[in-house]
Amino acid sequence: MNKPLRHVWLVIALLFVLLFTSTTYFQVFAAGRLNADGRNSRTLYNEFGRNRGPIVVDGTPIAWSEESDDTYGYLRTYEPGGMYAPVTGYYSVRYGFAGLERSLNDTLSGDADSLFYQRIADTLSGRATQGATVELTLDAEAQQVAYEALGDRRGAVVALDPTTGEILAMVSTPSYDPNQLASHDTGAVTQAWSDLNEDPERPLSNRAIAGDLYPPGSTFKLLVAATALDSGGYTKDSVIPGPGTYTLPGSSSVMNNHAGGGQEPCGPDDRSTLQSALQQSCNTSFAMLGVELGAETLQAKTAEYGFGDRMSIPLGVTPSRIGSDLDDAQLATTSIGQYEDRVTPLQMAMVAGSFANDGVVMEPNLVRSVRTQDLRTVSELSPQERSQPLSAANAAQMREMMVATVEDGTGSAAQIDGVEVGGKTGTAEWGEGRPAHSWFVGYAQAGDRKVAVAVIVEEGGYGSQVAAPIAKDVMEAVIDQ
Repeated sequence: MNKPLRHVWLVIALLFVLLFTSTTYFQVFAAGRLNADGRNSRTLYNEFGRNRGPIVVDGTPIAWSEESDDTYGYLRTYEPGGMYAPVTGYYSVRYGFAGLERSLNDTLSGDADSLFYQRIADTLSGRATQGATVELTLDAEAQQVAYEALGDRRGAVVALDPTTGEILAMVSTPSYDPNQLASHDTGAVTQAWSDLNEDPERPLSNRAIAGDLYPPGSTFKLLVAATALDSGGYTKDSVIPGPGTYTLPGSSSVMNNHAGGGQEPCGPDDRSTLQSALQQSCNTSFAMLGVELGAETLQAKTAEYGFGDRMSIPLGVTPSRIGSDLDDAQLATTSIGQYEDRVTPLQMAMVAGSFANDGVVMEPNLVRSVRTQDLRTVSELSPQERSQPLSAANAAQMREMMVATVEDGTGSAAQIDGVEVGGKTGTAEWGEGRPAHSWFVGYAQAGDRKVAVAVIVEEGGYGSQVAAPIAKDVMEAVIDQ
């Protein structure tokens, strides 16, 4: 081979090496970075060109994909959008994912490992690929009742089946229309996003499981009562102190017995039974009881209920908590649901559910099943026990005390004719000069049908007047089916 041809051959060989090297780099080593780059329109069109699977409640889709006449291929649609938005989230060409659209993206898009064989079958049959169908545990009637009962107030409702952990209702208000964020009109989407994020009512927050969390107020007395029973030193009939006022240990601060400054004692000679103290929601009784039990005992019991734990339902749940390194004054205030106590409505529904389920806390879940487009079941909910903070006998005592609170105490507005209803109201102080939050936490059962519920209405005032009637409507919607 002469010298000029040899030079040409070397140049060609070098070009092939460079071509091979650059192709390998971009297709293998840089693929992840390039696919994740927001400027990569091909990735964007590929993602939104998929036929995502529907999200279904009681057999009816509440989120699904429709073919669009633009370059994206499919448009995500939500109906009724606002009622389910805190659960479904949104699927936006401009702002990505939220809610179940995010946590179950691989399943809905069809990319999950569990759908591998379905993808192979679709390819071999020439059938267009569709993501899996996700069927939720939500009860459509209970969800609607809760949504309408909250109305235009800020708050949340969670209802669950205490025997399975299935979440039957999860509502957070005010809500938003996810269709505005799913639109392919990027200008309109940008404006909607700006409006939602600037709204002081925080419609994008799921108040049922996240956000800033809430002081539980007197609903926390359920946990103190459960701790006392589990200690072995108390029963529902144990007589405990309940003076009209209580000077906090090591402090000059004085706690009044009732919200609004009431100083009446809980019973004759400043004493009452544990059950009577819960019925009357006596602050001094539970503050003194909490101090007697001790911080470590109370913290251990709340931990058994899930305080401090991160949960996935599969939405991420912000952990509930109480303060640490508590002195006796702080412990007293903690024991009536104030100081640094912060909870989600889901956590409090789990607490109520344990009393209706013989002391057992079940893992909460929003997903009943996942199915392929040819109806093959990929996964199905299998109820899992999370913990048992109470014995069945002590759970029965808790039910008796809670039923008494509804039948002849602060929770009377939650009564349902012919149904066993137990509960506890709460009026949670949270800001200087601000109206208190309104709470109700409880359960209802009739025959084999059971439901546990937690209701929070921000700045709603007395739980007996605002939250309890909402809880009644939701529990009735479940029990009457």
